[in-house]
Amino acid sequence: MNISAIICEYNPLHQGHKYQIEKTKEITKCDGLVALMSGNFVQRGEPAIVDKWKRTQMALNNGVDLVIELPSLYALSSAEFFAHGAISILHNMSVITSLCFGSECGNISPLMNIANILVKEPETYKKILKEYLQLGLPFPKARSIALTEFIKNSNMDINDFNYEDILATSNNILGIEYCKSLIRNKSSVIPYTITRLGSHYNEEKICENYSSATAIRKHLKEEKSLDIIKNQLPQSSFDVIMQLIKENYEFCFSSKMFKYIKYKCLTEGPESFLNLKDVKEGIHHRIYKFINTAQSLEELIQNIKTKRYTYSRISRLLTQYFIGFEKFDVDNLLKRDCSYIRVLGLNNKGAEILKLIKKKSNLNIISKLNKNINDPLLELDILSTAAYSIINEAINYNQDFINSPIYLNS
Repeated sequence: MNISAIICEYNPLHQGHKYQIEKTKEITKCDGLVALMSGNFVQRGEPAIVDKWKRTQMALNNGVDLVIELPSLYALSSAEFFAHGAISILHNMSVITSLCFGSECGNISPLMNIANILVKEPETYKKILKEYLQLGLPFPKARSIALTEFIKNSNMDINDFNYEDILATSNNILGIEYCKSLIRNKSSVIPYTITRLGSHYNEEKICENYSSATAIRKHLKEEKSLDIIKNQLPQSSFDVIMQLIKENYEFCFSSKMFKYIKYKCLTEGPESFLNLKDVKEGIHHRIYKFINTAQSLEELIQNIKTKRYTYSRISRLLTQYFIGFEKFDVDNLLKRDCSYIRVLGLNNKGAEILKLIKKKSNLNIISKLNKNINDPLLELDILSTAAYSIINEAINYNQDFINSPIYLNS
């Protein structure tokens, strides 16, 4: 069976995502499509606007056959570890033939060129990178400049690609990380990329076609007329949103975490941050310094961020703290592969794919959780749902033990 995969968040699933699903099927000619989706928290360091089960429903309604949860450990990591975790799962499933992701450049060749450099790390490149890091530049910026300089000075056939522009955009960078992980895993999974349509993913304004998920979330937060976003979502996604509004469902936003983060920090002290992977260079003292005077999470992050500690990095760190990542040995967990897949939803074809995974893969397949959890990655996911329930009253703290996978009869 020719099975393709998409790594996603669907926060929420909009027209651009639907286009990607349709284009993936067209390009790969796959017989089945798997979505590896972030759970209740996403890579920007935010809670998902709606819970993972509602977003699974959206995915199944729009052409995905099997939805697998990307563990929170990876979902709340930098692009490198987000990609590492996701690719290792897809590779170890042993049934995925291709991966399709959106990017600004829409061409796999330059992304693979860059990925190969980063995997091999030539001495000349490492020397250039070190020079820019010593200037105090944040790692992503230093790496981008070093790569561009290395490529320009090398004898590589660059085929007129503007590598500086390629390295300046987030989806290209994430795509490069996917390619890196595929190379390191010596994976047979074939990567494809399609040009991302519409506005930039950080654009906050609704546009005529293919608005960003950021703009849609902002619109929902401000409780403006839903007519404006109706065309930005597939009908089935819009129907889910409308039903949630009728049920007085609370859409989730980062701002709701602030008072809990503040209380935890002030009662446990700055040292309580020390076990988090990204806490270096005294950043925990900087957090403690500003948390008492900040009036919102946004203000806190803006006050804390530095050249090295970007907005997204601080946002992820604070969300990890909110969930309780400091209780786990994250460094060691990131060095090992995930040993299981957690099924969130499937249809008839998804059930066939699941049988194939069971036959070909060594991964444990988890459909319904029981109380005898003995895997720190799963423990983190359960803790993430418990934390999510604090800021979303529609979710029970033990929802992971209550819900079975969603089954769409197709």
